[in-house]
This record gives sequence, structure tokens and C-alpha cells, in this order.
Amino acid sequence: MSNARLIFIRVIIIALGIVLAVRLYNLQIINGEAYLQASNSRSTTTIAEKAPRGDIKDRNGKTLVTNREGYSLIWVKTAASDKELNKMLAKLAEILKQSGYELEDSLPVSDYPYTYIFKDSNSDGTADDEMAEWFEGKKRLELGMSAEEVIDVYRDVFGIDEEVPEEFVRTVIGIRYEAEVNGFSFSTPYTIAQDVDIEVVTQIKEQRSEFQDIEVTSDYFRQYEFGSLAAHILGRIGKIDNYEQYRDKGYAYNDVVGKQGIEKICEDELRGSDGRKMVNSTDNGELLGLHNEDAVAGNYVVLTLDADLQMVAEESLKNTILDIAQKGKDAGAQKGGDANAGAAVVLDVKNGETLALATYPSYNPETFNDMYSELSNDENTPLWNRAISGTYSPGSTFKPLTAIAALETGAVTITEQLLCDGIYKYFKDYQPKCWIYLDYHLTHGWENVTDAIEDSCNLYFYEAGRRTDIEALEKYASMFGLGEYTGIELTEESKGNMAGPEYKKKIEGEDAVWYGGDTIQAAIGQSYSNFTPIQLANYIATIANGGTRYRPHIVKSIHKTSDGSLVKKTEPVVENQIQLNAENLDAVKRGMYGVVDEGSASKIFQGYDIEIGGKTGTAQGSSNDSNTALFVAFAPYYDPEIAVCVVIEHGVRGVNAAPVARDIFDEYFGLGESVVETYEVGELLP
Repeated sequence: MSNARLIFIRVIIIALGIVLAVRLYNLQIINGEAYLQASNSRSTTTIAEKAPRGDIKDRNGKTLVTNREGYSLIWVKTAASDKELNKMLAKLAEILKQSGYELEDSLPVSDYPYTYIFKDSNSDGTADDEMAEWFEGKKRLELGMSAEEVIDVYRDVFGIDEEVPEEFVRTVIGIRYEAEVNGFSFSTPYTIAQDVDIEVVTQIKEQRSEFQDIEVTSDYFRQYEFGSLAAHILGRIGKIDNYEQYRDKGYAYNDVVGKQGIEKICEDELRGSDGRKMVNSTDNGELLGLHNEDAVAGNYVVLTLDADLQMVAEESLKNTILDIAQKGKDAGAQKGGDANAGAAVVLDVKNGETLALATYPSYNPETFNDMYSELSNDENTPLWNRAISGTYSPGSTFKPLTAIAALETGAVTITEQLLCDGIYKYFKDYQPKCWIYLDYHLTHGWENVTDAIEDSCNLYFYEAGRRTDIEALEKYASMFGLGEYTGIELTEESKGNMAGPEYKKKIEGEDAVWYGGDTIQAAIGQSYSNFTPIQLANYIATIANGGTRYRPHIVKSIHKTSDGSLVKKTEPVVENQIQLNAENLDAVKRGMYGVVDEGSASKIFQGYDIEIGGKTGTAQGSSNDSNTALFVAFAPYYDPEIAVCVVIEHGVRGVNAAPVARDIFDEYFGLGESVVETYEVGELLP
């Protein structure tokens, strides 16, 4: 290359460098302030177009939870002054108040007269530590300030002057405080209100010049199609509590997530992918929208539940409890006047699918937030999912388990007869009586295992339990899932406990001694044993199907909302395959058949079209409380399809829980309506 050409190239490069330098100087120095102002007066904000959550359906495709469209108010940050913002927010607060909408924020100061409203979150008896934590790191505030002084500081910080009506000062401060907490910026808008009335939207649009920083967006809100039906299963949604655990998953600070039930455990599937709307703010406040990414709805979830069966279980449970309480209210102590709660579970014995999971009392997830204070303070604890969280002494419903353990270990045989003469005299210092001797001064006489189950003879099971011993009872209880987590997908499941020496030490201390009397009480379902209704239902399902213990499950499948295609399917899981002698199992099941055919539950199922195996149970209450009523059953007897457990707190006796099971069988087998009146104050059956 010649020197002339090289010099020419160098001159060109230097010239280009000079041009670029002049251009940069012009942009940054001469016109820098003007461009900065233009940038501030015209910025791009990304507003999420919320994706609808997926529906929740029952096994037959009936929609239980869906979405309804509504409106939310989004505050988009611009270069507006404090004076302009405060005026706008006060006007907005007035419109919302007139519509009945209540704005919420996390500023722990009440409306005028200003007082602190800190909550004792850690239940240590004082909110002082919560107050100290809130003040920590707040540069403008000092611990010890009065609530009114805090409000005065924020008046100054947010430039709130006399043009803001006094009745809206606290509201405006709350909006601006909450926006700051949520990272409000030019690129991060803040949701002021969700699910507002159409009248509010209309006023904002009609007065657009006064609300230039407010964007009205379409949104989706959960709609529970059958109110409180299956509330504890479906669960609810709510605002994110711990944002850090959701940040990396792409959630915004203001997003909602599943809090309980299916809404929680299927959050990743139900949640869709938000779209994006680019909003340009011009120097005169005009908002220009441009959609550049569509929202994608979440997947829908199909449950194993049968909505009709669930409805019957809930209604029958409620009506039966109220009937017991009504008839027992003037009958004296321990006669059922205190009946107030219960649970019912229905399982498919062939695969572990949960067909119904009822709890009474219940609540409506759609009004949960509005009713939270009342619900959380209700002494009947309607928020508690008794079907999987409640633990109950099983009473005589445990006797089939004792029978199986005794037969399988050889402690008794199916033909051997044991004598019931009313009083168990094996121990010199402890001689409990059979229920029939206590109530009627009668005895059962000689009984084999089938007779003893049908008659619920305590003396037979005292002796069978003593011979079997507590270690074998614990072993078989565990094999059938009693005192063990079932593994159902729902959270908040209780483990329960089987009575035994180690558990007694846990309750009473390391020096506690396990006596023979403890063993015979455990054998009839008393002592320290406490199981959940779903455990009892699954134990009966395992007897019914011949020894296969499935893991109960409630999610049947998951599908894409766009085309219904299958995403995931739940396959049955066998937790334990119990090898049982067929003759032993048949003897136990025949005893359960006798309970329904001629025994304690025969009155409820007299002339019934389906043959059933069942067992009543009565768990003793305190001297002031009525006993707990339990009934477990499976049907049809010769080719079992479903297993049922019903528990009624303070239901007096097991037979009083049986009508709920009959209503469930009626619905499942299509036998028509049957409301069975059964409760009798004077009747005493185990």
C-alpha cells in the first residue's frame, strides 16, 4: 500500500472521530438537559397483561373453579408533581369509597385518630418486637414516635398539603407508601385496586384528564361455581407473602398465588404466562398502548372428586350434625347438644381416588378475605380441614384391625370362641366391663371373631388384644396406614398416632410404664390412638380390596387449556401389599356385614338394596362432652367399589354417623333420596 493511500485512510478515520466527538458533545453537554427532560417526559412502561389461571374441574368435567373478567386500576409513574399526584389519588380514593371499595395497605397506622395497629405475629403476648422491626431501617422515622408523628412525617415526604381533604390524607399516604414498598418506578407500575366496579371504571374514563396516570386494565378473578363446595380441597389464592421465593419464577410483587388446597399444590400448572403491554407516556400525560405479547392461560386441573357426591356428603354431614344438636340440646349433658362438626371421606377401593372429602363447618373461598377475622375467631374452626387434619380416637372402628392382627398372628382362630360374661377378669387390679353389661347388665356369651365384630364385644377384643400384644397391634396398624401420613397431595395432613409404649412416653414422660390394661384399651380403639378420617377410610378400603393399600390421591389429570391435551396423569400408587389369609379376612368382613345386617347399624340400612360391610364406633368424650360418633363402611359387599368414613364430633354414638354414609351410598349407586331419622337420646350402641 502506498504512503499516499495510507495517509488518506488516516485522515478519514480522524475526521470520523471528530464528527462523533462533536455529536457526543452536542448530545451530552449542550443539549443534555433537554434530552433528559424529554426522556423523563416520554418513557416506556411495561404493564403485564394478566393470564387467566386454569380452571379446576371434577372427574366428570364439571367446572368447580373458573375465572371472571373484571378491572384493575394501575398507577403508571410519570413526571407529575407531588401536588398533582396527591390531588389525583385523593379524587380516586373518593370514587372508590363511594363505590364501597376498601383500599388496603401495610402501613401499620389506623385512620384518624391515628393509632398503631401492629399485630402480635409471633404470639408472644406483645407487638413490641413487630413494631421495632418495622421501624428498623426507616431513615425518616424513629422508634418511640407516636402514630400521629409518623403520619406527619409522611405528609412531608409525599408533599401532602391542605388541598387534600383531611378524610383522605391517610388513604393517600397509604397508597403512596404501599407503592414505594412494591418498588414503584417508571418501569414498574403499581396496582392500586383490583376487581373494581364498572361504575368506577366509567367515572375514571369520563374524567380522563384528571386520571392521566391511571391505567384501567382487564383482569381475571377467581370464581367458585358452587360457593363453599369442597372449599378445603379447592383452597384459595391471595397476595404473595414472601416475594423472595417467587421472584426467580417471574412473579411480580403484586401477583397472587395459591395459598391452600389445589390452588396451592397445583400453582405451577394453574398459573399462566402473562402477556406484555408497552405503554408510552408522552409529555402531556397521554398513554399509548402497544400489545407485543399475548397472555397464555394456565393449564386446567381435573380432580378425582365427584362434585355431586361431594355435595351430598357435605349436605348430609351438615344436616345430620344439626339434627343431633337440635334433638340433644334439652336432653342433658352428653346427649349431643354440643354436636358441632365432622368429616366424611369416600375413596375408590380399587385405585385410591378420592371421590369426596367433606368437612363441616366450612367457608366460601370467594369471600375468605372479607370474612377472615370472623372465620379465624370462630370456635368451631371452619378453616380446619377435619377430613385430613382432624385426629380422632377410632373407638370400635378399630376392632376389625385388632381382629386381623389377632388372626394373622395366631393369637385367635376364626372358629375359637371367647366368653363374654360382662366383666374382664384377667387382671386383678383392672377389670373393665363390656358395653352391653354397663348399659343393660347383659352379656354376649360365647363369641367367635365374626360374632364379636357384629356385636362389638369389648371382652372378646380385650382378650384378643392381650394375646396379640401391643407390638403386633402397632405393626398391623402401620401396615394399614393408621397413624401414618396417607400421602394425599393436599398439605396440612396430620399423621395421627397409634397407641403404644413409646407414644405413651412421649405424652407422659420417659418414666411412663405401659401396662397390660393399656394394651386391651388400645385393642378396642381407646387409649392413645388417634387417626384422621382419611386414614380410617383408607384402612377400610384396604380390607375391602383384600389387602392393597393405595396412596389416596385427588389430582386425576392436568390438561392444556388451549386444546385439552393431556399434560400429566396421576397413576395409582400401591403403598403396601399386605399378605392376608383369605379365610381370616373373610371372617372379619362377615362380621362387618353383620353390623349392617343385624347389628348396631341395621336400623339405618334396613331393607337397603345394596349389601354393605361396616362398623360403628363410639369414642368416649370427657365428663362434660358428648362422645364422638364414627362409622366406616364399604360397598357393595361382594365386589367393593368404595369405602366411606364418617366422623361426627359430639355425635353421641356411632350409629348416628351412619345416615351420612347411607346418603353417600344412595348418591353413588343412584338409589334416590333418603334422609334417615335415627337419633335417639336413650339408645346406647357402640
